[in-house]
Amino acid sequence: MEDARTSASVHTPLEVRGSLTRLAGLVLEAVGLKVPVGSQCHISNGAKEPVLAEVVGFSQDRAFLMPAGDTHGLSSGASVTPLAPYRSVPRLGQINKPPSPNDRGVLRLPLGRGLLGRVVDSHGRPMDHLGPLQNVDVEPLERAPINAMDRDPVREPLDTGVRAINALLTVGRGQRIGLFAGSGVGKSVLLGMMARYTKADVIVVGLIGERGREVKEFIEDILGVEGRQRSVVVAAPADAPPLVRMQGATYATAIAERFRDDGLDVLLLMDSLSRYAMAQREIALAIGEPPATKGYPPSCFAKLPQLVERSGNGLNGVGSITAFYTVLSEGDDQQDPIADAARAILDGHIVLSRSLAESGHYPAIDVEASASRVMHNVASAGHLELARKFRNLYSRYQKSRDLIQLGAYVAGSDPETDRAILLYPALQRFLMQDMHEAAEITGCLQLLASTLNEERPARDATARNTRAHHNPYEGSQQ
Repeated sequence: MEDARTSASVHTPLEVRGSLTRLAGLVLEAVGLKVPVGSQCHISNGAKEPVLAEVVGFSQDRAFLMPAGDTHGLSSGASVTPLAPYRSVPRLGQINKPPSPNDRGVLRLPLGRGLLGRVVDSHGRPMDHLGPLQNVDVEPLERAPINAMDRDPVREPLDTGVRAINALLTVGRGQRIGLFAGSGVGKSVLLGMMARYTKADVIVVGLIGERGREVKEFIEDILGVEGRQRSVVVAAPADAPPLVRMQGATYATAIAERFRDDGLDVLLLMDSLSRYAMAQREIALAIGEPPATKGYPPSCFAKLPQLVERSGNGLNGVGSITAFYTVLSEGDDQQDPIADAARAILDGHIVLSRSLAESGHYPAIDVEASASRVMHNVASAGHLELARKFRNLYSRYQKSRDLIQLGAYVAGSDPETDRAILLYPALQRFLMQDMHEAAEITGCLQLLASTLNEERPARDATARNTRAHHNPYEGSQQ
């Protein structure tokens, strides 16, 4: 009996294995597995590398798995083995804490300062050909959320380096804000500007579901050498399986959480939240979940807040994650279900206008349709008053734009509109900014005040325009 106990203590315990019974579209079905949802498994593929898959559902004795790799070559009866914690991420680092028995099959990925300046995929594997990761810890991907009562409210402004945002849509440290845009209106360039100029300790960029060509271009052309030194880029291109795309967003958030827990101020840029929701839609529909709104099943709208709520201020004011999530508006429709759901759970929204982009106005921020819900908490009373005056003048011009362009507007009929017409070129110049130009928040406020205080030239020009309207031959007689 004693010999049996000794033998059992030194040998590897028995593993429970299942077998593959069905492969239909994106979903794998296996029997013989008794592991919880979210567990990671390896599926044998003959002489090839095993296929990594995650348990996403079950029905009686059948487990539904979503592959994270190519399923070509799999056959019926293939062995399905749950992963032990120490096998989740091979050859990427050392585990500091011994795994718990309850951690079996939990995905563990590299986190830590060794990721700075690196480009990795959704599994933590380097993509930049700079060698293996150093100075990282392999930790569980899923992290416990912070109690809302343990977070400090957003009280401190964050300098993003973008004039229109600093002056009119001031962002607070720890805020979650959406960047709503259609395709091709300059959202990637705007993200790159914020990555280079934002006053943050660490930048974490999640490129989720975007074109593979854009990954290298974003890193080399938009992010630049200076921005990359303090950044971590997680790339999950559009050709990756839906599970990998979702995992990329979760991994980028976990990296930001680790830096926040170390007491650092983190800027999280995720492009895009819509691709994350689309990946969840593919998974949910594949396992039989019924669609609800425009083809999106209910689980999509449940996953969004679970991801977004992980960012924000840290415990008792130590560290912060300020997050910008891009939201794709299909056909520039701001009532898209994902866009509508994102607006409800985020702390503000910045809308990029296609008409502004087509006219060469960059960044193409539509200040009338955009709002920051925490600006009143982080901006002074004088700043808020200047922003209100700017918005009022800008809106007045836009409302009368058609009349002005047709020549039907009568000068002098509304003094505020007259002032808006005269100041509009200055307002437009204020909103436009070159991608290689940084605008600090102090300078933005000074320029905003000087732009709005051009009252004497405005009054003189209004008087001249009014006289010319009553006597159209006055100019020719002179």
